Amino acid sequence: MCIETRAGRERGLTLVELVMFIVIVGVGVVGILAVMNQVVRSSADPMIAKQAVAFADAVLEEVLAKAYADPDGAPNQEANRSLWDDVTDYDGETIQGTALLTGADTALLNGYSAVVAVADVTVSGTAMRRVTVTATAPGGGSYAVGGYRANY
Repeated sequence: MCIETRAGRERGLTLVELVMFIVIVGVGVVGILAVMNQVVRSSADPMIAKQAVAFADAVLEEVLAKAYADPDGAPNQEANRSLWDDVTDYDGETIQGTALLTGADTALLNGYSAVVAVADVTVSGTAMRRVTVTATAPGGGSYAVGGYRANY
């Protein structure tokens, strides 16, 4: 009687190999989930920064659209933002994100604010006003944009 050994022909996994595979895959999945958790946690940061810069840019555009000097000859006498008519009226003012110039309430910009600084400078022999708008996002990040207004 001839007994053949099947050990050479059998294929498959042993219990030890299967357990090792499960452990290795489990460690890999835990590592991937940890990285994904960190990425998801900070995924809104670029959007908040972009919104703060857009808000600062909108305020800067509003300021630079005003006259270089006060047209009515009464500097800094205007009572509220809708009456400000020259660049220097904005100097030192804080503009909240929810307060649009139109007076409409914008809940989407809640927590954003912008501080405007105006300084007289001379560029290539021309008197100008440097306007710097520093916007603060709800998370505390500050973003500054600037521009010049000449008397033309």
